[in-house]
Amino acid sequence: MTELRNLRNYIDGEFRAAADGRTTEVVNPVTGLAYATAPLSGADDVDAAMAAAAAAFPGWRDTTPSDRQKALLRIADAIEERAAEIVAVESENTGKPIGLTTSEEIPPMVDQIRFFAGAARMLEGRSAGEYMEGMTSMVRREPVGVCAQVAPWNYPMMMAVWKFAPAIAAGNTVVLKPSDTTPASTVLLAEIVGEHLPKGVFNVICGDRDTGRLMVEHPVPAMASITGSVRAGMEVAGSAAKDLKRVHLELGGKAPVVVFEDVDIPRAVEDIAVAGYFNAGQDCTAATRVLVHESIHAEFTAALAKAAADTKTGRPDDEDVLYGPLNNATQLDQVSGFIERLPAHARIETGGHRVGEQGYFYAPTVVSGLRQDDEIIQREVFGPVITVQSFTDEEQALTWANGVDYALASSVWTKDHARAMRMSKRLDFGCVWINTHIPLVAEMPHGGFKQSGYGKDLSGYGFEDYTRIKHVMTSLD
Repeated sequence: MTELRNLRNYIDGEFRAAADGRTTEVVNPVTGLAYATAPLSGADDVDAAMAAAAAAFPGWRDTTPSDRQKALLRIADAIEERAAEIVAVESENTGKPIGLTTSEEIPPMVDQIRFFAGAARMLEGRSAGEYMEGMTSMVRREPVGVCAQVAPWNYPMMMAVWKFAPAIAAGNTVVLKPSDTTPASTVLLAEIVGEHLPKGVFNVICGDRDTGRLMVEHPVPAMASITGSVRAGMEVAGSAAKDLKRVHLELGGKAPVVVFEDVDIPRAVEDIAVAGYFNAGQDCTAATRVLVHESIHAEFTAALAKAAADTKTGRPDDEDVLYGPLNNATQLDQVSGFIERLPAHARIETGGHRVGEQGYFYAPTVVSGLRQDDEIIQREVFGPVITVQSFTDEEQALTWANGVDYALASSVWTKDHARAMRMSKRLDFGCVWINTHIPLVAEMPHGGFKQSGYGKDLSGYGFEDYTRIKHVMTSLD
């Protein structure tokens, strides 16, 4: 048997095992076999990480914005230089295609870190002024303190960047926990980041849900940030409420893709298929819920089914694949369960089955004939499954698009500018794309409404989420 690699926590500038020695196996989703062990961190480990972050906070808070910028720029350069190594670890971590991960994740990660490096020098408040006779007021923007952060398994290294970069840029210190199924790239990131920051500023602890609960319940953090499921977000919000921690939640999605009769069908189908199946559909903004005008429904559905059938899933070193396996056995069961529970009126146009007997691969799937209250319409599948519904008019499209508990992302496909503007106004989602779906840029906010959570990632808004506002008033006498 191959010896398993031993991953370790990164606390106060050093790598260490869990205090009680407990570990959990980490499985490669391509093979379904364990390739590493990671610490199963408990209360002592959480205490140690929080103590390190708390001790480091005053010094990091008092560094100048330019010094924080320089540190983040060095981190971005280091990630760029070690891109091949990072991608190799992430691919083993998740099963993602090596080529696509190199081209689609490393450049955005580096760009996002560099964006927040610049944001570090843009901590703005309103100008000082006299709003009461004999008094001058000014506003200070300050870091909130220690931030407890939990990243998901669908984009382990990129979501780690979305967490730590704005927090550290604003002068906070961080304790970050990766998912228990994908800790490897975050541990490598700790090695890279740790070389450019004072000890204790950035800490990584591995573990399961109980570890995450201990982090959120701990008295030290001033803020808890999580990207994960609605269930996890509700638990974090409830736990954080006990001592009124600030909470930042990026949760699930069920993005509607509203396609009107005037679209270029081949182009729309091609773009929507990529946006639905990229990363095996394990993306909270994925184009998974397509609503098509009745006049083109049959043609569009047939074209989408063909595009899906032509989409390839496979091993990370296969250059022709769009996506790899689902992340873990539990997720494979979840996706399979949605298909197995389809109502009698649903039609599987293509896919709907596991691919191969090894690993967690699932075929690109299109399901039609669905009704608004069907489970697969209302609940997040988080897999390579696109549903198709037929609508009659703009009002029905809006009612169905908005008629779910999630409100993260959406898109409208039409050549009619006025209609696109009406739809973008009334779609109740944190992002509305027009004639495209899924692109993100560092300068624009990412975050939703309703059960998709609250708070923003990326952009100046995401940066401000990691600051607090203080009013300072002084007498002129």
